[in-house]
Amino acid sequence: MARQGLSRPLVTASWLAEALRAGRVGAGLRVLDASWYPPKERNARQEFKERHIPGASFFDIEECRDKSSPYDFMLPSESHFADYVGGLGVSNDTHVVVYDGDEVGTFYAPRAWWMFRVFGHKEVSVLNGGFKNWVKEGHPVTAEVAQPTPAVFKATLNRALVKSFEEMVQNVSSLKFQVVDSRPEGRFRGTELDQGLESGHIPGAVNIPFHSFLSKTGHEKSIEEIQNIFREKKVDLSKPLTATCRKGVTACQIALAAYLCGKRDVAVYDGSWSEWFHRAPPHYKVSELKRSKA
Repeated sequence: MARQGLSRPLVTASWLAEALRAGRVGAGLRVLDASWYPPKERNARQEFKERHIPGASFFDIEECRDKSSPYDFMLPSESHFADYVGGLGVSNDTHVVVYDGDEVGTFYAPRAWWMFRVFGHKEVSVLNGGFKNWVKEGHPVTAEVAQPTPAVFKATLNRALVKSFEEMVQNVSSLKFQVVDSRPEGRFRGTELDQGLESGHIPGAVNIPFHSFLSKTGHEKSIEEIQNIFREKKVDLSKPLTATCRKGVTACQIALAAYLCGKRDVAVYDGSWSEWFHRAPPHYKVSELKRSKA
């Protein structure tokens, strides 16, 4: 079986299963379950305790974030991230494979993938198809929780991969980079509530719902299909691009899709709509609902 390079953004379930059989999961290869669900719907940590990929650790996005921010899931500090992933046995030489258990196939795993890249870690991959396809293909699961040996991780923030509110405001007039919003069309257009918030979008943004990049089985679509999606939306992958969403999670699906096409420099607006809604002036929040009320 051909060995997939560590810099690849995706690994297959069969590749990971072979790595497990060969005993390669350890200091050199760590598997992280990055699942998160609305508390009233599912309990990610409890589900992890009940069954997960053998050798995996739970990457708790509730713990690995800036808890002082009023916005959900904002990036933690370099030291916070380093301490957290070091506690999961991840060093700068570790190949990290992330997955989640969402029914769409992949939801939060790309956020974890992007976080590692933001903090300077290149050897990180998403399990293509997620946990649901791992189970569907008959690969092993366990309730045994691994106790990885703590490692030393040095985090260095790559500011080119993250955009601030101020940079997004400046871009409305300067148009230095393209903006793609990964939320559902109704939330982008402003015709439906966005998790309790009035919805709409940043001026000039293009809407590509994140699930557009996933097949019916929950796997990433082919590179050709992904390129066509960007092309149809007139998004030029040869030019600067920033992704946004509700809280900086599904925006990372845009970054992953572009990465598969060879574009490795997509930035994510970390605050996304949850910050933009609260901080941007009214005329910087485009909504069809507002126009229909006028």
